[in-house]
Amino acid sequence: MSSAATGLEEQDSTGLKTKLQLLLVEDNADDAALMLHGLRRTGFEISNTVVRTAADFQRQVKEKPPDIILADYNLGEWRGVETLEILRSEGLDIPVIIVTGALGDVAAVKCIKDGATDYVLKDGLARLPEAIRRALVEKQERTLRHQVEQDLARKVDELARSNTDLEQFAYVASHDLQEPLRMVVAYTQLLSERYRGKLDENADKFLGYASEGAMRMQVLIKDLLAFSRVGRNGTSGTVDCNAVVDEVLQTLASSIQESGVVVTRADLPAVWADQTQVAQVFQNLIGNALKFRGKEQPVISVQVEKADQQWLFDVTDNGIGIAPESAENVFVIFQRLHTRADYPGNGIGLAICKKIVERYGGRIWIEPRAGSGTTFKFTLPARADDRLGVQS
Repeated sequence: MSSAATGLEEQDSTGLKTKLQLLLVEDNADDAALMLHGLRRTGFEISNTVVRTAADFQRQVKEKPPDIILADYNLGEWRGVETLEILRSEGLDIPVIIVTGALGDVAAVKCIKDGATDYVLKDGLARLPEAIRRALVEKQERTLRHQVEQDLARKVDELARSNTDLEQFAYVASHDLQEPLRMVVAYTQLLSERYRGKLDENADKFLGYASEGAMRMQVLIKDLLAFSRVGRNGTSGTVDCNAVVDEVLQTLASSIQESGVVVTRADLPAVWADQTQVAQVFQNLIGNALKFRGKEQPVISVQVEKADQQWLFDVTDNGIGIAPESAENVFVIFQRLHTRADYPGNGIGLAICKKIVERYGGRIWIEPRAGSGTTFKFTLPARADDRLGVQS
């Protein structure tokens, strides 16, 4: 008979094993014989070993771990419930059913809390086969759950390694491309300056295209390098968002003055992150509000509220707005909603915001607004003392 056929014969209709290696922790031979007889009558094919001492039990489970353990509660010098401690010390997951002559409610509850799968009274052994089947089902579920958790952990590790490799590749590629591209930009500009008007009209046009394309590629590579650096640099600490926004507004002072924007903000909290990267988030969001302003006088509002152990920020403007169907696409690297002729840029700022926010366990999204304008919301972790509920 094939091994496959034998395997099928060793399972019942539910897929559980019916051929069991049983370890009996029992000092009464008659009780052991009675349990085995009842199990064989209900369809189990039993191979069994009987032990009476803790030392014999520990040696047996190490040398030949059984499918299930039936342990008497009181064995004179020790108790069957102590098998649970031995199994834990050996790192073994084997179902234990306490089989005893008498067991009070308090002791029964303690056995279950200590890790026993079930308990069966010796004057009610008719329930033992069902208790064993249930114990096997629970063990099977634990095994499957553990396997799924291991598979998931392995895939997470693989994904983390893959992301690290991609970030490393993007960093090296963008860094190493800068020097040769700088040469291309310099010499195309030199050619354009030296030979403009000395060749035909098409030559001037082609040199202009080459110079413009090289400079655009240079900006793209710088943006890619900036994107790849997120997560590679920076350390977490307490960051005063008021100071960060003051710095950002100072950096954008010329654009703010030119546009006549009105910026209002709440008293902002401290967060647990990297100051430079938090500044990148605010600068990209406020800078976008300035770039994509409408015909009305631009107004930008920065607000915040506490959300569990995080701070929920929102940056709201009255600009041209973002269509709901594009609310997710704007966070994709190099995704643009407008032509370069309308608005300059490579579509990387919001992708950097998303990467920074997610690095600290937060998220960023767009909240729909009636009429014009956009509200960006994002979360960052509160600093350590705020998380503990301590007021600064």
